Amino acid sequence: MNLKIGFLVFPQVQQLDLTGPHEVLASVPGATTHLIWKTLEPVVSSNGLVLTPNTTFEDCPPLDVICVPGGSGVTDLLQDAQAIGFVRQQAASARYVTSVCTGALLLGAAGLLRGRRATTHWAFHSLLEPLGAIPTRARVVRDGNLITGGGVTAGIDFGLTVAAELAGIEEAQAIQLELEYAPAPPFDAGDPESAPQAVVELVRRRSAEGLATRQRVVTEIAQAQAT
Repeated sequence: MNLKIGFLVFPQVQQLDLTGPHEVLASVPGATTHLIWKTLEPVVSSNGLVLTPNTTFEDCPPLDVICVPGGSGVTDLLQDAQAIGFVRQQAASARYVTSVCTGALLLGAAGLLRGRRATTHWAFHSLLEPLGAIPTRARVVRDGNLITGGGVTAGIDFGLTVAAELAGIEEAQAIQLELEYAPAPPFDAGDPESAPQAVVELVRRRSAEGLATRQRVVTEIAQAQAT
């Protein structure tokens, strides 16, 4: 089995959106992973880690799986015709079209969410419907060959879900065990339904500016798609 799995890597990507599922999917037997951007120059993630692409848009082969991670840099990508065109082109022949966190918004900008169930980070869930998606709150949502993961750490659950599709449940379970992925967080604050209300409001305030900016961009995209 020869699987080509590609991850978009871009300035201000949320590194765990990328590295979580990459850690899982790079372990699938026969998988080759591609970190894809416009050039091979290193990019800086949203938390300062430097990531180096190994494939360009121009040189990337047809992918079996294309994955778009999220991060603050997604806002710029929503207005980047080259990135949108690349995702749309790869999605036309990919076995699975996928995203983690706010990477789903780029799939929406490419017209790939229309009439399909999808998820994203809880703080930006309201942006899915204007892009034609059927918003669905879950860690991982599958609709045909479209698989979307929720916010950040959900990328590991997402990766295991995709691994099971590609290599079977037993192999996915083996990868999970090798990674010792058995979450036991010290707080029950990883979801707005369970986190203390004061914490939810704190995170909403911190996210407000980014949400407002993306709302304006998404509204423009939705209007353009409707014409």
